[in-house]
Amino acid sequence: MCPPDFYGIEYEINPWMSRSQQSNLDVARQQWEALHQLLQTLKAQIKLMTPVKGLPDLVFTANAGLVWKDKVFLSQFRHEARQGETAVDRDWFQEAGFETIEMPDDYFFEGAGDALFCGDTLFAGYLIRSDVKALQWVAGEINCRVIPLQLVDEFYYHLDTCFCPLSETEAIYYPPAFDSYAQQALKEHIPHLIPVVDQEAQRFACNAVVIGKSVALNTGCPQLEKALKERGYEAHSTPLDEFIKAGGSAKCLTLRLDGECAAAWP
Repeated sequence: MCPPDFYGIEYEINPWMSRSQQSNLDVARQQWEALHQLLQTLKAQIKLMTPVKGLPDLVFTANAGLVWKDKVFLSQFRHEARQGETAVDRDWFQEAGFETIEMPDDYFFEGAGDALFCGDTLFAGYLIRSDVKALQWVAGEINCRVIPLQLVDEFYYHLDTCFCPLSETEAIYYPPAFDSYAQQALKEHIPHLIPVVDQEAQRFACNAVVIGKSVALNTGCPQLEKALKERGYEAHSTPLDEFIKAGGSAKCLTLRLDGECAAAWP
C-alpha cells in the first residue's frame, strides 16, 4: 500500500475523475488509514511504499504490476499522466527482492487492475486500458490459461472494478461491464458467480480485498454483503468515497505480494 500524501484529482483519465470535484485530502487520509487498519485486523501483513509528489495515483498500488511467485510483470500505462509510476514501482519491487519484468515497448498493461487469477486461470480485462496482446504475452510467460474479457463501459475501465475472485470456483462480478462473449465466458468457467446491482457497482462493490473468508469493501453494498454471508464469507465495510472520486476503492489501494490467485490464499 502507498499512503495518500499526494493523492488528488490532478487530471481526468476516467469518467469518475473531475478536477472540479476534488478529493478532501484529510478525509482521504482517514479513509486510507481505516482500510489499512482493517486489513491488519484481518491478519494481512502490509508493506508500504513512499508517496511521490506529482504521482497522485501512486496510491492505487494494484496497478503497479502483476505479482507471480518471485516475479513482477511491471505495468506500462496507457495514459502519460501515470507513466512516471513505473520507475518508482520498479525500484520498490527490486528493493523488496522481486525480479521485475518489463513489457514489450508497444504493449499497454496495467497490472492487477486488469489481470486476476481465479483458480489457475488468468482472467484478463482488455480494451480500455490494457491490450489483449499484452495480457496474452504475460500468460505465455507464466504458461497459464488466459481468458480475455472485453470491457465495454468506461466507468469500469479496469477488470478489478467489475470482477473479484473469491475462490477457485466463486467470484463477484458486474455483468453490464462486459461484452456478451465475456459474460458467457465467465459463466462457463466460474461455477458460482455473484452479480452486483447497478447501485452497488457504482459503490465499487467489486473492488474488494479478499483475505480467506473475509472481504473488505466500500460501504453502501448491503445486497452484496448479504450474498457473501450466504456463501460463508464475512463482509467488512469501510468508507472509501474519497477514492471513488478517482475511480478506485479497496482493491485498487492494495497489491498482494503473494500473488493474485485467490484460491491459494490461506
